[in-house]
Amino acid sequence: MQPRISYITLGVDDLERSVAFYRDVLGLTTEGIIGKEFEHGAVAFFKMAGGLTFALWPRTSIAADCDVVKGTPDPTALMLAHNVERRDEVDAIMLSLPQEAVVKPARDLFWGGYGGVFKDPDGHLWEVVFNPKHAG
Repeated sequence: MQPRISYITLGVDDLERSVAFYRDVLGLTTEGIIGKEFEHGAVAFFKMAGGLTFALWPRTSIAADCDVVKGTPDPTALMLAHNVERRDEVDAIMLSLPQEAVVKPARDLFWGGYGGVFKDPDGHLWEVVFNPKHAG
């Protein structure tokens, strides 16, 4: 297997609410929810940099498709990160979020970076971070 991830799919409890957050709050581009005509088929895709596709799919649909029992969400099971080029970009993104989405405001990090953490409507954690060792 080559070291590559093509899709990242997050399980969500309310697909329309989650699409609205990623589209309207974070500004990600999507064609909206597709596949509604299929049982467990409704999904939304967002094209990301580097050829990655980010998807939102109801947790009940993931459970049905994979033949697993839908469990209790655990926000510590996965954390996504969005690295930016400049420290002020962290502040701009974090300040653009609804206050209830902010988990940890932007701050200096022990390893020399600068970042903050927010959560989406389903509690998935995102870190917005500037790493001066990899800037520019």
